[in-house]
Amino acid sequence: MKRRHFNRRARGFTLVEAIIVIVITGIVAGMVAVFIRAPVQSYVDTAARAELSDTADLVLRRMSRELRLALPNSMLLSNDGRSIGFLLTSTGGRYIDETDNPVAGVLPLSFTNTAATTFHMAGAAPVGREAIVPGNFIVVYNLGRSQAPADAYSMRNVARVTAVNGTLITMNANPFANENPVMPSPDHRFQVVTGAVTYQCGLPAGGGEGTLTRFFSNQIPLNADVPAPVAGTGQLMAGMVAACEFRATQLATVQAALVTITLTLRHRNGEQVTLVRQVHVDNTP
Repeated sequence: MKRRHFNRRARGFTLVEAIIVIVITGIVAGMVAVFIRAPVQSYVDTAARAELSDTADLVLRRMSRELRLALPNSMLLSNDGRSIGFLLTSTGGRYIDETDNPVAGVLPLSFTNTAATTFHMAGAAPVGREAIVPGNFIVVYNLGRSQAPADAYSMRNVARVTAVNGTLITMNANPFANENPVMPSPDHRFQVVTGAVTYQCGLPAGGGEGTLTRFFSNQIPLNADVPAPVAGTGQLMAGMVAACEFRATQLATVQAALVTITLTLRHRNGEQVTLVRQVHVDNTP
């Protein structure tokens, strides 16, 4: 019986076939990349614009809210329009005045006796975040710079709170009775200031990414004419700042102002957004 031997030769891809496959795969991949590049780039750009818009909107909302709480006539602007400052209030109220003919035990805010450092406020005492606490400032009839003594930055219509007992407020001194003429509020109003706020844009000269920083101090800067950031108290509000500008226009009513905030953010990939917001500021003292 004869045995049959089968000579089976191993088979595989030749070098030429492998090169052809690689070339065809490269062509197909290149064609696919051409079609998907635009959608992918569009998605990346949209995500970058959304990030910039969210950041700018959040910052402008925060600034708008605090500007509406600014002490009347306390706003300061830098000459280059890159800084804005103001005194931040937490609440306000009406003080008992001698013309109210208060009953026994109810103390008016005296504008004649410098030794009278306590007074009652009308109505219920504010609570929660608006509560008056020691360390706050009582400001009466603020008319702004160059309007001394009715200028909080001169500290001549400002007293610091040392104690609060219900509606009874105790001050460290009574500067309101120390001026001639005295400057009481026509409506017997007062505001409570917690400190000074400054927003400042830092734009590097070399064209690097700029910043918007918020500064806060629980002190009132004496005789300030321009926003004065306090070193070491800065809170970064936004990076990627390409441009910013703060402008204020005094309205015809004189007791109101319109603040315009322009903020431009630029992403590392070149995307850029510009948001503009206008804030009505009440300057009724």
